Amino acid sequence: MTQSSPTKSDVTSIWWFAFGYFASYVPYSALTKAASSGWLGDKIKISGNELLPWSTLTSLIGMIVFMSAMGWWKYASRWTLFGRSLPRPGRLTFVSGVCTAAVIVTTTLAYTFEGISIVFMMLLMRGGVLVLAPLVDFVAKRHVRWFSWVGLLLSVGALIAAFLKDTGFNLTTVATIDVAVYLASYFVRLRFMSRLAKSTDNDARLRFFVEEQMVATPVVAVVLGALALIDHGQFMHEIRLGYTSVFDLGLFVHVVLIGLFSQGTGVFGGLILLDRQENTYCVPVNRSSSILAGVLATYSLAVIYSRPGPDSYELAGAGLIIAAILVLTIPSLFGKRNRAA
Repeated sequence: MTQSSPTKSDVTSIWWFAFGYFASYVPYSALTKAASSGWLGDKIKISGNELLPWSTLTSLIGMIVFMSAMGWWKYASRWTLFGRSLPRPGRLTFVSGVCTAAVIVTTTLAYTFEGISIVFMMLLMRGGVLVLAPLVDFVAKRHVRWFSWVGLLLSVGALIAAFLKDTGFNLTTVATIDVAVYLASYFVRLRFMSRLAKSTDNDARLRFFVEEQMVATPVVAVVLGALALIDHGQFMHEIRLGYTSVFDLGLFVHVVLIGLFSQGTGVFGGLILLDRQENTYCVPVNRSSSILAGVLATYSLAVIYSRPGPDSYELAGAGLIIAAILVLTIPSLFGKRNRAA
C-alpha cells in the first residue's frame, strides 16, 4: 500500500488513542495481578486460566456494543445468509483475528505468573514487539523516519534494562512459551496490517479493524468453551472451574471489569497499530503506553496492598520509555512550528 506524509490529524489521533490505551491498561493489569495473587475477594488465589472464561465473555459483549454504538459494522465485508446481508471477515483478517485471540490470552496469563512482576513481563513482551516493528517495515518496504529509529532504540534499551536484573533469565517454561506465542502472533498481525490497512484509505483501516475484532474474542470464547467441555488435565479443568469459581470467590465483578478494560486495550491498541504511519513509529507509541501503565499499576498495587513497587531496573526501563515518547512527539512539535512560521 502507498504511504504519504502524516497529517496533523494523524499525529493527534494516535496520541489520543495512546491515552485511551494507557487508561484501559492500568486497571486491566492491576486487577488481573491482584485477582491472581489472592488480594481481592476472599483473599484466595485464582489461577490465570480461571480468569479467562468470564473476562472473555465480557470482552465479547463489550466488542459487540462498541461496534454497534460506533456504527462500524458497515465497514466489514458482507455475505448474504437467508436473504440478509451480514458482516464477515476476509481470509487474511480472519487469520489476523486468530492471532489477536492468542494475544488476548497470552497477555492476561502474563500477569498471573507467580514471582514475575507486571513491569518485567511488559518490558519483555513489549520490547520483543518493538524489535519486530522495523523488520515488518523492511518486509513491507515502508520508509522509516529517523525519530522512529531513535524511539525504537530507546525502547529496546528498556528491554535490556529489564534483563539486567537478577531474575531476568529465570523465566519459567510456561512464561517463556507465553511470550513466544505472543510475539509470533504479533509478527503475523503487523504483517497483515501493513499489507492491507496502513494507508490513507480510512475505510480500509476500519474494515481491517472491524473484521479482526469480530474474529478475535469470539474465537477465544469458543475455544475456552470447548476446552471446558473436554475437561482433560489441569489446564482444561481450571478453565472449566472458571465458569463458577469467580462466583464462589466473590470475584465476578472484578473479572467483568478485567474483561471490559481488556476490550478497551484491544480497541485503542488496534487503532494505534493501524495508523498509516510506519510500524517503527506506531509500535513504540503502543508499547510505551502499556509499559507506563504497568508502572502506574504496580505502584497502585504497592500502595493499596502494601506490596513491593518497581525495582531500579524496571524504573530505568520506564525512564527509557519516557525518553522514547518524547522523541516520538517530534512530528507534532514540528507541525506546530511549521504552522506558526
